[in-house]
Amino acid sequence: MIAARTDVVGSLLRPRELLVARERLERGEIGPPEFKQIEDAAVDAAIRLQESVGLAVVTDGEMRRLSFQSQLTDAVEGFSHWDLDAFVWGDWHGGEVGDKRIERPPIAVLGRLRRRRFLCAEEFTYVRGRTERIVKVTLPSPSLFANFYDPQRSRGAYPSLESFLAEVAEILREEVDELVRLGCEYVQLDAPHYPLLLDHAYRDFYESRGWPAQRWLELGLALDNTVMGEHPGITFGFHLCRGNQQSRWLVKGGYDWLASRLFPRVHAQRLLLEYDDERSGAFEPLAAVPQDKTVVLGLVTTKTGRQETVEELTTRIHQAAHHVPLERLALSPQCGFATSILGNALSPTDQQAKLRTIVTTAEHVWG
Repeated sequence: MIAARTDVVGSLLRPRELLVARERLERGEIGPPEFKQIEDAAVDAAIRLQESVGLAVVTDGEMRRLSFQSQLTDAVEGFSHWDLDAFVWGDWHGGEVGDKRIERPPIAVLGRLRRRRFLCAEEFTYVRGRTERIVKVTLPSPSLFANFYDPQRSRGAYPSLESFLAEVAEILREEVDELVRLGCEYVQLDAPHYPLLLDHAYRDFYESRGWPAQRWLELGLALDNTVMGEHPGITFGFHLCRGNQQSRWLVKGGYDWLASRLFPRVHAQRLLLEYDDERSGAFEPLAAVPQDKTVVLGLVTTKTGRQETVEELTTRIHQAAHHVPLERLALSPQCGFATSILGNALSPTDQQAKLRTIVTTAEHVWG
């Protein structure tokens, strides 16, 4: 099992050249071969960055994705027309950047899902050949896609939300099987929708749709565990945050309601938890983490360029160690630096400094 003291959640800031190239590709000004060369170069730079600061775990920075969850809709047929708004809609809050409301687009699953290609095989095999570090691949939690089920428009393809999400989970389970076959040792499920249940407004919304919070959580976890399956020797991560888009967030609140319901029941060995500011609450809920799991503390914010110090992070790690032993803790950013191509309000220099501080702190704390 992976025992790294430093980790990354997944995404890194996209370089401007990649963003411009994506726009030119959409306008037909360049073709896929030229775009792929630029995309590959962005992945190469992401690997070099992570290696240069000394991270034990690396990703491809999610350079090939529009959003952290878009590779499913990219690789699978059956969805109506979608664009970036399919993944970033909602009521977003941001202290420094200001609030923003993005309306839900008319997205829906309209036909039976059919895989056109594997979601992440290209991501993994490309990075595998270019680094000696642990390569992590991130996948979305199946129930993230509940918003693609429309009771009227989707029923012809799937009679219920549960049947649709079960199909999504099966596609993702097959993806894990393929990644394992290719030699991947570390797979992470991103599940930012569960902390929405910390907010009574969201819990009331789910209940009004016939899904009390407890029932919704139980369905989601069953699907997540199905995706992870049985793979001895493979490490699974499970990431929770409260929304991360253009330095904004969706909800606030501690893990108290979730802790005993989720931490012991999800089959992942590493829990990557947002803990970068007061919105995340206290460390006491970590007492519910079983002894066979590691907590990766997301103490370093990706929402601003504020530079954390080794002393500050060391203090917080030791505070968390009152609830989870130090040998079962690790350190990471609280979320990705760019969960979509929109990115967050900080610079590549800020990003590099934060990643280096994570490594320096881990060396100070664990040696």
